[in-house]
Amino acid sequence: MAASAAALCLSVLLLIAVCCRSDVNFIYQSFQRAPNLSLDGSASVLRGGALQLTNDSERLVGHAFYGSPVALGTLDDSQSGGGLAVSSFSTAFVFDIVTVGTGGGHGLAFVVAPSRALPGASPEIYLGVLGPNTNGKVSNHVFAVEFDTVTDLGMNETNGNHVGVDVNSLVSNVSEQAAYYTTGADGEDMKVPVKLESAQQIQAWIDYDGGSSLLNVTVAPVSVTGRPQRPLISTKLDLRSVFKENMYVGFSSATGKLASSHYILAWSFRTNGLAQPIDLRRLPKVPRQRTPAPKVLIIKFAAVACAGTITLVAAAMVTVLWLRRRAALADKLEDWELEVEHPQRIPYIELYKAARGFKESGFLGSGGFGHVYKGVLGRRRSGSGSGPGDEVAIKRISSGTKQGMREFVAEVSSLGRMRHRNLVELRGWCKHDQDLLLVYEFMPNGSLDAHLFGGAGRGEVLTWAQRFGVIRGVARGLLYLHEEWEHVVVHRDVKANNVLLGADMGARLGDFGLARLYEHGAAPGTTRVAGTLGYMAPELTVTSRATTATDVFSFGALLLEVACGRRPVERGEAADVILVRWVRDCGLDGDLLRAVDPRLDGCYDAAEAKLVLWLGMVCSLGRPEARPSMRQVCQFLNGEKVLPEDSALVFSDPDSSVFLGPVLSAMTLPSSCGTMSFGSLHGGR
Repeated sequence: MAASAAALCLSVLLLIAVCCRSDVNFIYQSFQRAPNLSLDGSASVLRGGALQLTNDSERLVGHAFYGSPVALGTLDDSQSGGGLAVSSFSTAFVFDIVTVGTGGGHGLAFVVAPSRALPGASPEIYLGVLGPNTNGKVSNHVFAVEFDTVTDLGMNETNGNHVGVDVNSLVSNVSEQAAYYTTGADGEDMKVPVKLESAQQIQAWIDYDGGSSLLNVTVAPVSVTGRPQRPLISTKLDLRSVFKENMYVGFSSATGKLASSHYILAWSFRTNGLAQPIDLRRLPKVPRQRTPAPKVLIIKFAAVACAGTITLVAAAMVTVLWLRRRAALADKLEDWELEVEHPQRIPYIELYKAARGFKESGFLGSGGFGHVYKGVLGRRRSGSGSGPGDEVAIKRISSGTKQGMREFVAEVSSLGRMRHRNLVELRGWCKHDQDLLLVYEFMPNGSLDAHLFGGAGRGEVLTWAQRFGVIRGVARGLLYLHEEWEHVVVHRDVKANNVLLGADMGARLGDFGLARLYEHGAAPGTTRVAGTLGYMAPELTVTSRATTATDVFSFGALLLEVACGRRPVERGEAADVILVRWVRDCGLDGDLLRAVDPRLDGCYDAAEAKLVLWLGMVCSLGRPEARPSMRQVCQFLNGEKVLPEDSALVFSDPDSSVFLGPVLSAMTLPSSCGTMSFGSLHGGR
């Protein structure tokens, strides 16, 4: 009896401990060395401790999230609204929006989302929270409170200085002009406007009662003593269908052609209780724009006006030399160039300065049909300060004919509109004489090829988790190119050297120098056969027609290369070793996992490894109509489709057709992965 009572008591204590652990309570009085903080995009922590979401450059997106998920939903069958009980939460933070010139944008938002990565997030009016392809979808599961500084009629906004409550859409459920309430001389509430982008510190409070579904939003300058008693927004908001059990909380901000620097100075958050108060005396400082004093300007003007004849002659000589150099670096636009619609044309002189004259010290390597240099583009809008600028990779390409240059620029102007988290972003372009310069975002961790085959200079072997993440990222990027963008884009050069790794080791497919695009539903035209040995589909030599199926074949070679740590074709003493044949032979011998990279020393997920090897062989089938589409590949990698247990599989070999029925038992995965059906892959694309 005593033992039972002790066991019951222990169970109760454990239950209380679990409940306590589920509550989150943190405060960042400063973000210097802040623990458990996840940043991406343009977000960074300044030396003084302020969190900068964006600077005043154009078309930036910055995210900052609390690194761990927060339990905001609990499954409860007694709930009538879907079986999820939403927890209460409270947050307080101080922000500062600094604008250069007469107008800026676009604002910031407090965000609650199921992931720290916000798929499809775009700058400008979308504040980096959603995008044109995701705005308004109930599958987003995103809640946000926006502090918007630009009016956009497409979002039903009535003024450019407002606070809005957003659910799965940037069209706000409730919106109010930024203000706070105070008590007037007559004892009545008086509404005092607050200008969000006034370069003053503003505190915001957001409180949600999960029991009553009541949301309160309050803002006030930090110069106002205490928290206003009456909130700016108080509304009923049922978040049961929006929140999942675990969500991430944080901030998002974006700029467009209008730009401001957006800062978060302090942040407090708590579930099931009021957020801790912020000590306003300890707020970090943010950089301010400096303007020259009038006296200094007068002195400079007087000095120039009093210059003598000798000074004028010397200045004239220097001016002539400078103009000659400037003319050599100036852009000479031809009539046809003015017809190409692309908003990101960058003057050659800026690229010349960014790459330090294209000297060997900034040379990164060669790719496709050009040389790549590292460069740093300065702040083109601010005109002040000495910030580090944006690191970019500048590809310099030489072209032969004017017509070829014109067609290529037109195609680049189309590809430059693509935006996807797994594609290297084309930041801009420039034509100078017979050179075409393409400006891409800089990938600090280099290429996948360098990491797989020892050229990264790090001496570290990619883990299986990193490899599987790279594979899924490239697959998502190819799916976007093939099916989700406005045109069908065939990359034509999918290989490890063209897969670049960002600071978070996320994969981005780059180098679109050989890419071709055509309308959805149209047939691709014939083109010059191009690509890399080992990645080229066999039908290219017959049809000269690049299709999405040829990209799938290249992706299959990449899958095997990543899993096996070997190149698609390796030179041997007696004969060349074809990787897909060698992997197939391992499967025929009943030991498919023998093909996995031995440098992993057995540290990999066997089910995922079998899946990747199987997909690599299926994508490498000789008949293009037998290969899966990239959507099917993504479904396999995401576990939405499963491996076969009782179906037969025929792999097309360049020399013969081999029946691989005996291999099925070696390729069967645990029940957690289920089984895959081969039959659906043979019905064409």
